[in-house]
Amino acid sequence: MAKRIQISRHGGPEVLEWVDYRPSEPGPREVRVRNRAIGLNFIDTYFRSGLYAPAQMPSGLGCEGAGVVEAVGSEVSRFRVGDRVAYATGPLGAYGELHVLPADHLVKLPESIGFEEAAAVMLKGLTVQYLLSQIGRFGGGETILFHAAAGGVGSIACQWAKAIGVRLIGTVGSPAKAERAKALGAWETIDYSRENVVQRVLELTDGKKCPVVYDSVGKDTWDISLDCVAPRGLLVSFGNASGPVTGVNLAVLAQKGSLFVTRPVLAGYADAPERLQAMADELFGMLESGKVKVEIDQKFPLAEAAKAQEALTGRKTTGSTILLP
Repeated sequence: MAKRIQISRHGGPEVLEWVDYRPSEPGPREVRVRNRAIGLNFIDTYFRSGLYAPAQMPSGLGCEGAGVVEAVGSEVSRFRVGDRVAYATGPLGAYGELHVLPADHLVKLPESIGFEEAAAVMLKGLTVQYLLSQIGRFGGGETILFHAAAGGVGSIACQWAKAIGVRLIGTVGSPAKAERAKALGAWETIDYSRENVVQRVLELTDGKKCPVVYDSVGKDTWDISLDCVAPRGLLVSFGNASGPVTGVNLAVLAQKGSLFVTRPVLAGYADAPERLQAMADELFGMLESGKVKVEIDQKFPLAEAAKAQEALTGRKTTGSTILLP
């Protein structure tokens, strides 16, 4: 038997249950991992609330963690018992002492990367990898806008952008978060609680706006983001922190300057084990070089996952938050 957090219905943090459960034996292509650390992410709250629906109830929660391989299926050749591994693409169930998942969703974890660091960075770091290295494809010198620059993904994006020579303008909600984003490498910041984001972007770019705008906030910033994209530029909508974007009128893209929009997810880029490992290797390289550092500002016992999610959705967290079994 082991312990895990599960949900039997959708709702607020109060629906999280701390229960005993018996994990299944790994199937032929599966691996059972004993988690050493677990990542906390906004997407976890989407599955809890019902914005994204689990396949069946009761359901585990969480998609990111790091630990040690405890058992492998009969057809698994890439991993052996005792291997250090990390994962970020599900399936749901990371909020547990043990997790059984497809071997293709695991990456090998270098000795130089600790379990807590890996759990704090896998989902956010791989997200930044595909946002900046695959979608962006920057040559250096570009000026981009990145919402929520002091958050978990934003904290990594500030550092990654600086490392590749991209000037990142980060939106933040307070002077303290502005100071944090600048310290992490943001070129400039905009405090949306006191400043007009569109006006400041125009000022900072000499009226040219940004070739790429990254928006994880969703509903509340959609129109603002469109107004910050340069003609023929790209709006990358990759999150729903304020609620999903609905009722999109494609004609607006023409009116704003023949804009492009994409709604990517990590699984759409890490869609093969070789690609996933290559993405992780680039991320681990950034960490090993010191160009990207992970700040774990909050740690909660796994049993207190509800408190952790309340802090996350209440915007009371900075950097990364992890759960410890």
